[in-house]
Amino acid sequence: IQTGHTLDDPKRNKMHSDDLFLRSPEQMLAANVGFEDAVERTLEIVEKCDDEIDLKSLYLPEYEVPDGFTRESYLEKLARDGLEARLAQVRVMGAEPDPAVYEERLKTELEIIISMGYAGYYLIVWDFIAESKKRGIPVGPGRGSGAGSLVAYCVRITELDPVQYGLLFERFLNPERVSMPDFDVDFCKNRRDEVIQYVAEHYGQDRVGQIATFHQLKARSVVRDVGRAMGMLFPEVDRIAKLVPDPGQGAKITIPKALEMEPRLRSEYEVNPQVKELLDYAERLEGLHRHAGTHAGGVVIAPRLLWEHVPVFLGPTGQMATQYDKDMAEACGLVKFDLLGLKTMTVLDTAVKLVNKRRDREEPLDLMGLALDDAKAYEVVQAGDTTGVFQMESRGFRDLIRRLKPDRFEEVIAVLALYRPGPLQGGMVDDYVERKHGRQPITYIDDRLKDVLEETYGIIVYQEQVMKAGQILAGFTLGAADIMRRAMGKKKPEVMDQQRRLFVEGCAKNDIGDAKANEIFDLIDKFAGYGFNKSHSAAYALIAYHTSWLKAHYPVEFLAALLTCDSDDTDRVAVLVAEGRHQGYGFLPPDINESEHDFG
Repeated sequence: IQTGHTLDDPKRNKMHSDDLFLRSPEQMLAANVGFEDAVERTLEIVEKCDDEIDLKSLYLPEYEVPDGFTRESYLEKLARDGLEARLAQVRVMGAEPDPAVYEERLKTELEIIISMGYAGYYLIVWDFIAESKKRGIPVGPGRGSGAGSLVAYCVRITELDPVQYGLLFERFLNPERVSMPDFDVDFCKNRRDEVIQYVAEHYGQDRVGQIATFHQLKARSVVRDVGRAMGMLFPEVDRIAKLVPDPGQGAKITIPKALEMEPRLRSEYEVNPQVKELLDYAERLEGLHRHAGTHAGGVVIAPRLLWEHVPVFLGPTGQMATQYDKDMAEACGLVKFDLLGLKTMTVLDTAVKLVNKRRDREEPLDLMGLALDDAKAYEVVQAGDTTGVFQMESRGFRDLIRRLKPDRFEEVIAVLALYRPGPLQGGMVDDYVERKHGRQPITYIDDRLKDVLEETYGIIVYQEQVMKAGQILAGFTLGAADIMRRAMGKKKPEVMDQQRRLFVEGCAKNDIGDAKANEIFDLIDKFAGYGFNKSHSAAYALIAYHTSWLKAHYPVEFLAALLTCDSDDTDRVAVLVAEGRHQGYGFLPPDINESEHDFG
């Protein structure tokens, strides 16, 4: 399989010895008569090898700060300066923030970040994002739980106000459960490699590496690989491979399990000797690693030479990569940074540039300065006219938003969190729609949770709402409430029993009886299984809003940007051209005197 030869190829690699195994001490001595001393010395060499990998320490690269600052004081200065700018921005957009609330939260976050030793981590992420913006590389507004950090918002790692939208810092960094913060950052897909190159140049090419991924021989793919090596015709191999049930239908599929589940495959196996040989080989090989690759966006930065921390290899394009996957690299104390490519960031950047070329615009368009209450943008969403709108293009999503008719940003956040198999199959989505339109009464698990659940019509949609429930009803800190939330997600009986006991004890202090507290815990647990990370949903809702705003106000430029970014996908171009013609736009053929390289 590895060399691309077939079994009947006379030039294929063969094992010309049956001695390819580790011999026992007795076998080694018998094979080296007269050289017994050399055999004994191998133990001496082993005993001199005392190097160990430290699995307890954390190895962050040193971020160089200006003279007169420590990493901690520099992060604090950036955050406090940034807070002033952010509050001014919030006022310009029509809100009137309470500075005291922001000041107190900023102070708390900084204390936690500094006490846990993560000031340097924030500065590293701030640095490569700031450099990307300086170079004009489009950067996403945030993703994942990092959007819940006010410090991140103040230093412009993220672009959505976590205070205004009820996003929780403790969902990102919990002082009661030590774990690495993890900022995932979206960049323009065409220029992400520039960011990785900057990081490598800034910290040292020999200290930066991408993370390995290992591709396994799985049931269907191993059948195809073995069939190719056996010299079987592709249509026959493909027919057999397709009889292996799709792993998406349930648990992990193996060759023995496939033979149990699919009678036609079992019949072929029993009747056709070649198919039996094919599946026997496949069964022995499945689960092995087929080849190593590199993670789409995972990068580690070491404080010294990378190979002094983990073994390395050169990836497909010659870049250095760890021989460990992301979990093992992190276990060795290296910090992972996810620098991801997102096509929508490229679309937005292209569309904005086209808009800013228009002669009728007095001020350049800045999407991050838009108010989030534009009626025309919501009309696009409500009508299901969402070709090109981020994460809202599928038929099922269009059906949902036509029923729901989101008319405010909070509902865009909710709909992105709800459109998943769990809420759809569990009836939560239907309840949400019915309650929004007044066809079903709004009820609350407990009236004390009204302020937390009011925006989602009494339904727990977000993990953050689970955390707030623990805080309000049981007196948990948000850190302890996050531990409860995680326990509900993992469903480990012993951990759940412990959390239930703590919850009931906490509720008793708020005059909630044991029976009622247990009932509430069960209800929260039921919803927690479907709960989504609100910080991630809110950050991606911002991208969805920006795409719908452009489609509403500058449809031609937006369509041209979509065509440009999908120009290598003929099927997608056909869909977009049909969309444009449906909207009444004409398409001119290329003109050597008029056309530019891209659409538009």
